Amino acid sequence: MKSIFGNDIRAIVPQLSMSAGTMIALSCKEIMMGKHSSLGPIDPQMGNMACQAVLAEFKRAQDEIIKNPANASIWQFIISKYHPTFLGSCQHAIDMSEDLVKKWLFDNMTSGDNTKAIAILEHFSSHDDTKTHSRHITAQKCKDLGMKIIDIEADDKLQDLVLTVHHAFMHTFSNTGAVKIIENHKGIAYIEQIPVANQQ
Repeated sequence: MKSIFGNDIRAIVPQLSMSAGTMIALSCKEIMMGKHSSLGPIDPQMGNMACQAVLAEFKRAQDEIIKNPANASIWQFIISKYHPTFLGSCQHAIDMSEDLVKKWLFDNMTSGDNTKAIAILEHFSSHDDTKTHSRHITAQKCKDLGMKIIDIEADDKLQDLVLTVHHAFMHTFSNTGAVKIIENHKGIAYIEQIPVANQQ
């Protein structure tokens, strides 16, 4: 999209935009959100485990073993489940997600205010702050962080149009095998579906 529209891109979040969806939203110049809208943390996951939590647990294991070597037997059961490159992969995933979002914020939403960009990045990428990957970060919290948020409810016509499209998509997802729909302003759509054999 940037190759066509440059930085003139807005994200519309009528309900939830979590994880990678939040990263996409943070790359935009503005985010449209309603009272019931939320973004989520961008802490990367490996096998349904937060990478930051894995590294923090490993650090805790190191500290406890150094403090008392007898603790090694307690931690061995947990640490032995990590494959040889797992910890490195976790660190690389964290670094990549933070580098991408920092660049996108610097280039667009917070252009000219790198301090604000860092504050936004630190909140969305901090497992210590958010505690869980499913944490909902409200529009008000986003505003408090200095993000450019447009209130969908401030324009009745806009709100009606956004919610009409949102509900149409949600009904489609609920009643068909569609799992992804991408449609442009000309009505040309790409629809990804679950294979028929996997549909219930």
